[in-house]
Amino acid sequence: MPRVYEGVELVVDAENVLGESVVWCDRRRRVYWTDIEASTVWEYDPQTGDTRTWRTPARVGSLAVCDGEPLLVGLEKQIGYLDLDSGQVTSLADVERDLPETRVNDGRCDSAGNFVFGTLNDRFDGRALGAFYQYSAVRGLRRLALPQVRVANSICFSPDGRTVYYCDSPAREIRCCRYDPEAAAVSNDERFTALGDGLGGPDGSVVDAQGYLWNAQWGRAKIVRYSPRGEIDAIIPLRVPNPTCVAFGGTARDELYITTSRKEMSPAQLAAAPHAGGLYRIGLPIRGGRAEVFCSAAG
Repeated sequence: MPRVYEGVELVVDAENVLGESVVWCDRRRRVYWTDIEASTVWEYDPQTGDTRTWRTPARVGSLAVCDGEPLLVGLEKQIGYLDLDSGQVTSLADVERDLPETRVNDGRCDSAGNFVFGTLNDRFDGRALGAFYQYSAVRGLRRLALPQVRVANSICFSPDGRTVYYCDSPAREIRCCRYDPEAAAVSNDERFTALGDGLGGPDGSVVDAQGYLWNAQWGRAKIVRYSPRGEIDAIIPLRVPNPTCVAFGGTARDELYITTSRKEMSPAQLAAAPHAGGLYRIGLPIRGGRAEVFCSAAG
């Protein structure tokens, strides 16, 4: 039987429409995430409980901590830097400008400091228009040879950085393949695990120091830990239906932060889960993997 971890606490009652892409910054000791539909980036200081926000010129589908001061942000149609002092965004690369139906979605940094991300079909009409990319400061934008998807999600990496996980959320399965960060090459694509029938599907994921994958399961009110063989190892039940992403943080990297959403919830559902859209945290007897940092010299 899978282990069950209880004790999730609400740390920011953010009321995010679509909270996503949570990351931990070791240098600042802060948590960052995005409310995609509100075009807002959030910061949380666990020591003081204080929060800050930055409005962005377009929706931010994902973000990453950098080796310098800014944050790397995946806006709807571009990768850019968000200056945390001025709030200004500097564009670095265009993304799918020729496809008006798509926008940037989930993304994480690989072990070499490149940003790997995917796009989705923003019209949600069933067409697989989304793709996967690697962005580096030196080599720019390179497309990964993965199948096109409806909603790119669940991007994360094994501890050695040589396996990348990803999903097309509506397919209700997570896939994995071998990954070469220098060549931006993938191979041996295969199913990692399947969620089966039911509501929702896999959203954002992260891999811990033991190589186990933690997945936020939209519509299923839980976080699930999978072994490297794709078997369910543990479950974190939640009081809100739509968790979206997870990240390890804290000075010992033994706290799991969870973003959630209130998008498309009815008044009755919101009454039953009034803190949907909040940022949650749970302490665990497990540590996260390497720090995820975008390297300005990578590529």
